[in-house]
Amino acid sequence: MKEFNVAVAGATGAVGNEMVATLEQRKFPVKNLKLLASSRSVGNTISFKGMDLKVEELNEESFKGVDIGLFSPGGSVSLKFAPIAAASGCVVIDNTSAFRMEPDIPLVVPEVNEHAIKDYKNRGIIANPNCSTIQMVVILKHLHDAARIKRVVVSTYQAVSGTGKKAIYELEQQVLAIYGQNEIVKKVYPHQIAFNCLPHIDSFIENGYTKEEMKMVNETKKIMEDQNIQVTATTVRVPVFYGHSESVNVEFEKDLTPEEAREILSKAPGVKVVDNPSKNLYPLAINAAGKDDIFVGRIRRDESVAHGLNMWIVADNIRKGAALNAVQIAEVLAKKYL
Repeated sequence: MKEFNVAVAGATGAVGNEMVATLEQRKFPVKNLKLLASSRSVGNTISFKGMDLKVEELNEESFKGVDIGLFSPGGSVSLKFAPIAAASGCVVIDNTSAFRMEPDIPLVVPEVNEHAIKDYKNRGIIANPNCSTIQMVVILKHLHDAARIKRVVVSTYQAVSGTGKKAIYELEQQVLAIYGQNEIVKKVYPHQIAFNCLPHIDSFIENGYTKEEMKMVNETKKIMEDQNIQVTATTVRVPVFYGHSESVNVEFEKDLTPEEAREILSKAPGVKVVDNPSKNLYPLAINAAGKDDIFVGRIRRDESVAHGLNMWIVADNIRKGAALNAVQIAEVLAKKYL
C-alpha cells in the first residue's frame, strides 16, 4: 500500500492529540508524521507508534513534501495556513469553521456524502463539519432516504471538551472548588459550568441565535444536499467531559414508524441503536466516550404531527465529531484520489 507524508496542525490540542491517536489506531499508511503547533509548544513530544515525535513550529515552509494535512489549529490559523499548504500540494482536511460554507470547498461526512471528496481539487481543501452536525446528519441521512425530511428541531447537550483542554480543566477545578468550599474561578465560560447548563455556545448574532446554532442549520443543508430541509437548533453546554448528546425531532413527508427507523439505522455504518427503555437502555455520553460509533435511541413517534419521530443521539465529539471524521476523509483520499 502506498504511504503518505502527513502533518497534523494544532497537534497539541485536544482534537490534534486525538488525530494522532486515530491515525495510529486505524493503521493509516503514514510514511512520515509531522506535528505542528505554535511556538509555545515547540519541543513538546507526542507518542506515535512507539516513538516520541517532537512538535515543530507551524510556518509557511511546514508543508513542503506533505501529502495530507489534518488541521485543527483554530479558525484564524487555518485561514492563513490552509491555502499555503494547498499551494504546496498538500490536501488539507480542516476541522475549523473557516471554510465550511465556502461553495467550492466540500463539507464532508463520509457516511453521508463521500462523493463530495472529489471536489478537493477545487482548492485543495476539504472541510470537516461541526461536531454536533456530524453525529446528527449520519442519522438523518438514512431516514431522509426512506421518508424525506421536512423539518428538524434539535437541542444539544454539548460536552466541555468541545471548547478544548482549558475548558476540561475549568470544569475539573470548579467541581473541586465546590466540594472544597473554595472560590469558583471562571475563565473559559462566562458563567459557572460545574453543575450548570449554559444555553450559549459561540457568540450570539443578530437573529438571536448563536453561531453554533446557525452552523448546525447551514451545515446540515449543505451536507444533505437539500436546501428544502428546515432546521432549527438550540445548543447548550453541559458539565460533561466527553460526548455530545442531542434531542432531535424530525418531521417527514411520509410515515416512518419507530420500528422501521430502528431497522434502517441498525444497518447503517458507524451507527449503533441502543433503544430498550424497559431495561433502561438508551445512549449515554459516558458510554459513547472513546467510541467511534454514533449511538441512537429513544426513537418514538411525535404524536403532535402526522409524520414525526423523536430520538436521542450521542457521540464522542472529539472522536467521530472531529478526529475520526477527518481521518476517514483521509482514508478515502488515500484509496481513491492520491
